[in-house]
Amino acid sequence: MERKNNSKRRAVAFLDLLKPYIYLFPALGVIVVFFLGGFILALIQSLGYFPAIGLDDFTLNYYKEVLSDPQFLESLGYTLYIAAVSTAISTVLGTILAYALLKTSLKNSIISFLYKIPIAVPHLVAALMIVFILSQGGVMARFFIKTGLITETADFPAFFFTRNALGIIIIYVWKEIPFVAFMVYAVMKNIHRNLGEVASTLNASERQVFCHVILPLSMPSIISASVIVFAFSFGAFEIPYLLGVTYPKTMSVWAYYSYISSDLMERPVAMVINIVISLICSCLVLIYYLSTKKYLRRWD
Repeated sequence: MERKNNSKRRAVAFLDLLKPYIYLFPALGVIVVFFLGGFILALIQSLGYFPAIGLDDFTLNYYKEVLSDPQFLESLGYTLYIAAVSTAISTVLGTILAYALLKTSLKNSIISFLYKIPIAVPHLVAALMIVFILSQGGVMARFFIKTGLITETADFPAFFFTRNALGIIIIYVWKEIPFVAFMVYAVMKNIHRNLGEVASTLNASERQVFCHVILPLSMPSIISASVIVFAFSFGAFEIPYLLGVTYPKTMSVWAYYSYISSDLMERPVAMVINIVISLICSCLVLIYYLSTKKYLRRWD
């Protein structure tokens, strides 16, 4: 009898151990099937195994072709530039916005609702809005003509289809500042107010309270938000495809053109670029995490 009870207790304990994974299985199943499955398929095709077009042997030739292509470094640098600049601006301004919302205590006000609107707006809609405002034939250009600041639309700065990618960066920043603010504000508002009050009693200024109390304690959420923003910006396709220059293309746009090429032998090249994007993004996120890990340990 005692043995049966022990077996039953072990079975219950085992089920309790599995319960979180059972709850997560639907979401994890989708991720495994569509993401991991797609990654493995792309990896196989990038190695030259693509029977549908007559490629039956594994080879690294396609990797050599991509990595030795002069376009590779140009495309990689351009993609990193867009991702790094938009991430840095979004992280700084998003953190400042989160702190401003915390100080003004606007939990139930219309402002706390309005700042979240860009999160719900699709990137293509955001692109259309900003192009309508900032293009050389847009609202701002026409306003400057009316006020006499410029004489014709060509005098207005070009934000789109330029190598500086200012239009693309503006779109990403407009979208991602509220996202960063939303993640950081959720942590900031849970930081115990007594910490700031103690610092204030020690004659710390508001800036010192923010820099030495609020900011360090919020750093894990800030890092998490910036990593997500960077990974998205690095691998994004639609905005660079619509508003980027013809050369250099971002990595994702280069992969797309290789994939839709009439020459089916370009398909493995597209898969190589996709694998390189995935690996570079993963490595950069890992390096970013490891470089901040030492700093974060000081606040554990």
